[in-house]
Amino acid sequence: MPADGSKEILKGTTLAVYRFLLKSSKPVGIRELQRALKMSSPSVATYHLSKLEDAGLLKREAGNYTVAKYLLENSVKISRFLVPRYLFYAVFAAVVLVLELTFMRPAFVSREYVFSTAAIAVLVFFLCYETAKTWRRGSL
Repeated sequence: MPADGSKEILKGTTLAVYRFLLKSSKPVGIRELQRALKMSSPSVATYHLSKLEDAGLLKREAGNYTVAKYLLENSVKISRFLVPRYLFYAVFAAVVLVLELTFMRPAFVSREYVFSTAAIAVLVFFLCYETAKTWRRGSL
């Protein structure tokens, strides 16, 4: 399978296998993967690993598998954690909102101040929602 078609195979259990290997800090064997993801047999784990290896996303080293190509659209890998990129935007917007409510508060509250504060609050809400959705869905 060509490397450009590697995105299409990242669905269901194959996506779960790829995410597990992304989070792992060391090479993973077939039995270890089977136990961690509660697969019915080692052949199921082998099937998904070989599917990812054929797509060029994994490489085999001494019988164990490691990630060869990182496909992260909505996440950032920090150490062994996959953090949704929306989290960084949400934190930044929340800090701006707190700064605006504490340090930039005028003596007379104008419509512009209320509008900008409300707009930033709505932005924070939607960014937090997208972060939670990405974490729950488990997408890359």
